[in-house]
Amino acid sequence: MPEPKTSSRAGASRVRRATADRHFDGLADKFERGFYTTERGRVRLALTQRLMDERFSHLPPSPVLEIGAGLGQTAHWWLTRGHHLTLVEPSGEMRERAKRFLSTATPQGQGLSVGTTADPSRAAQEASDPQVPGQTDALSNDEPFAGRLVWEERDLQGFAAETDQRWPVVVCHAVLEWLVDPREGFALLAELLAPGGVMSLSVFNRDALAFSNVSKGNFDKVLEGRLAGWGTGKRLTPISPLRDGEIRQWAAEAGLEVRELTGLRVFHDYLRSRDPLSEADMQKLLALECQHWRTPPFVYLGRYLHYELVRPA
Repeated sequence: MPEPKTSSRAGASRVRRATADRHFDGLADKFERGFYTTERGRVRLALTQRLMDERFSHLPPSPVLEIGAGLGQTAHWWLTRGHHLTLVEPSGEMRERAKRFLSTATPQGQGLSVGTTADPSRAAQEASDPQVPGQTDALSNDEPFAGRLVWEERDLQGFAAETDQRWPVVVCHAVLEWLVDPREGFALLAELLAPGGVMSLSVFNRDALAFSNVSKGNFDKVLEGRLAGWGTGKRLTPISPLRDGEIRQWAAEAGLEVRELTGLRVFHDYLRSRDPLSEADMQKLLALECQHWRTPPFVYLGRYLHYELVRPA
């Protein structure tokens, strides 16, 4: 497997920068806790599934390329709708967790919807525990989706360098912000998208990160531009948070059109109370999120920005 790409930009300014792409070997437990089992993680997953149901359910079964496995929930969404999926994931630990989740998931559909706040990582967590009698070995070839799922144990750069295939659907959720050079990453994604194809892209929003830090009183951090993570240690702050203007510029350069922009978690992250929401309040919050997730100015405060991009035929 290629080594994570390094950058020559380190030291170019007083702001410390990451020098290598961030993969998640050694961090899978923290990744799962931070991005899936917390309330904000469950809200993000619920909104993402609602968005995908709304925008992509109409697509006929097609070859789909997904960059980044996560815990396998997004892959499961595509597979349960009959698509053939190529899943690119450089981290061995993340591949194993996603494989275990998919091996125990039902082909008929599973996951978190806007109508529930159940823990979406429970199946993945249970499957990642030591083997118990009756538990499926996810590393065997008997996964329910084995005939329609191909794993690529490489990063985006390595995969793109070795394929000449183009996909009608490309999916990349919360990956570019972990690259030293997200602009290059976007260009590679665009090259992998076939004419007439659609891309589902989500990125960590730098402007929302700045707004959140100001609201917490972290004035110096924002004034000095110290928003990005360093890519070292156990902290999971993205190393390359992105702005809407950057994505739109890169899309134009690559010949892609932005069909739809959606903000994910436009309200949740700014709630003053840190107490867990009741089920009733969660449903109200999710309704508000969906009501305003494409409405300016709220859309630009989404902690994540989701782009539906198309390449003209």
